[in-house]
Amino acid sequence: MSDRLRLFLLSFLLLYVELVLIRWTAANVLYLSYFTNFVLLGSFLGIGLGFLRPRPQLFAAAPLVLGALLCFVYFAPTKISHEGGRLILFGAHTGGVPIWVALPVVFLVTTAALMLVAGAAAAVFVRLQPLTAYRFDILGSIAGTATFALMSLLGAPPLAWGAVIAVLFLALYGRASSALQVAGIAALVVPLALASFRSDLLWSPYYAIKLTTLGPDSTRVSVNGIPHQQIAPLAEKLRFGAYYEIPYRRIRERPRDVLVIGAGDGTDVSLALTHGARRVDAVEIDPRLLALGRERNVDRPYADPRVHTHVTDGRAFLERTSRRFDLIVFALPDSLTLVANQSSLRLESYLFTKEAFAAARDRLKPRGAFAMYNFYRQQWLVDRFAGTLAEVFGHAPCIDEDLGYGAVYGPVADLVVARDMSVQRCRRIWHVPGSDPVPSPATDDHPFPYLRTASLPGFYILTLALILAVALAGVRAAGVRLREMRPYADLFFMGTAFLLLETKSVVQFALLFGTTWIVNALVFVGVLVTVLLAIEVASRFPVRRLWLLYLALLAALAVAWVVPEADLLALSFWPRLLAAVAVAFTPVFLANLIFAERFKDTAASATAFGSNLLGAMVGGVLEYASLLTGYRALLVLVAGLYAAAAVVAGSSVRRKLPVKLPST
Repeated sequence: MSDRLRLFLLSFLLLYVELVLIRWTAANVLYLSYFTNFVLLGSFLGIGLGFLRPRPQLFAAAPLVLGALLCFVYFAPTKISHEGGRLILFGAHTGGVPIWVALPVVFLVTTAALMLVAGAAAAVFVRLQPLTAYRFDILGSIAGTATFALMSLLGAPPLAWGAVIAVLFLALYGRASSALQVAGIAALVVPLALASFRSDLLWSPYYAIKLTTLGPDSTRVSVNGIPHQQIAPLAEKLRFGAYYEIPYRRIRERPRDVLVIGAGDGTDVSLALTHGARRVDAVEIDPRLLALGRERNVDRPYADPRVHTHVTDGRAFLERTSRRFDLIVFALPDSLTLVANQSSLRLESYLFTKEAFAAARDRLKPRGAFAMYNFYRQQWLVDRFAGTLAEVFGHAPCIDEDLGYGAVYGPVADLVVARDMSVQRCRRIWHVPGSDPVPSPATDDHPFPYLRTASLPGFYILTLALILAVALAGVRAAGVRLREMRPYADLFFMGTAFLLLETKSVVQFALLFGTTWIVNALVFVGVLVTVLLAIEVASRFPVRRLWLLYLALLAALAVAWVVPEADLLALSFWPRLLAAVAVAFTPVFLANLIFAERFKDTAASATAFGSNLLGAMVGGVLEYASLLTGYRALLVLVAGLYAAAAVVAGSSVRRKLPVKLPST
């Protein structure tokens, strides 16, 4: 096997395994549904250590270590409770391995597994010219991302994920496969196979969906280990939970055109039809959940010709549709998972911002009404949403609370508000509480409705501090001396900045085009293709005045800062897409052009690349600054980090270190 093909396959394997681990751990360790970037940080640390101190002879043990992690997660699942003060996690405690055991094991074993594979990649990396090696690394990463996205599109079960990993390992080992390697491959396939052949478990692009039969017409639906929905006849549901029907009791006019966001099993769709709706638009982000509603709901709401289904993100539908509605219902739209691996954004976060409520208001007819209900867990969250609605609509909403199931899932609340206040028929109107202040609205720039204040919860601070401590200990344990990385300190800063820049691109596209998995996958592929384009340009058109690229990058970041996302949302689809690509990907291209120009003449490509990857891990930690500042402020941090890279690189030239800069 040629070095180029081998590096391509190893890079494919690294990226693909990272994505599999994120999906697999999130399905079995509930914390990792909300903090999948912990797995990402472990991956970056492992790959960085593998490049800084490659030990290709240990590659034989990689499948065994990976298999041990997959088995641990499957056979010792961990759940959490939803209890919390400043940060709400939706879930229910069901025991399992203590979280203080599970999280360190997942992080450390992820680091070890990726380090073993990266060591083999680094051994090949150094035998090629730096830009050639970087090119095939990116090509492999693109192939890994695209393959996993395709498997998600096809609804492939975990066994198919494992089959791809097994084939890659066998191809890389070739005829020299040992008993240890075969045992490791078997170990990683077994739990994936067991999860695939369970009759009660389905896999969607977002969740592991578990079905529990409660009766002839009733099925409980759990996602990633959390009770999420119950498919049952409408009459049975109304006997136990009056909150479904509250939106229709709190308005004076019968709605004819209804929009349901979070349609799921079809309960709210059935209710709209029962109340005489002439047309119901049902929006559901997960195609599997929608299919279950079609198949198992005995009321057959989705078979009614008045119902029009849309598999998409609710906020994206609101921004795209030109229809006007008598009633818009947000029906339990809590996703229980994150949009992307390196952000703190949940799938439904952009549904609960001030701008989203304004978009819903603008889609109502003059006497139309908006309603939302959920098990909100904390009174401050109810007050935040009610206060935001009052601000957007100009008057307070109706509020109904504690309408069943409170002992199991926490208090449930319905909020109903109409464009014309005379339409409301409130039993009780929400008012500002006299004790605690109402939390400020979540916004498109700070889309964290479940975070009470702009702050870092103690759990985050402790965990991130431990991750950084483990990273430093890992660097020392690997025998890497910091002075070896000193010539490439600028590449470290570039890695930190680029991870933040990539995160900003992902969340921006999520706002503009929806938080669906396909948008997320396309953005990742787009970023990697942009990196590849930068490599090709750098290899053909060398830039002698690197400072000009730095100035162009800072100018592009300034443009991204100045352009309001609200203006982009106001554009029709194709102009919005072109503008978003220009604003988001121009800095990505320029940043990677700088990196490629700097990287192609490095004296030790593996050490330089490892330094860059460790910087990316630090960038993943710094991403949590968005909880304090919002996402737009990340651009300032990115600009500062690239400026630091330029300063460090300039000082390296003055010390006559092996760095190519315009002054040389």
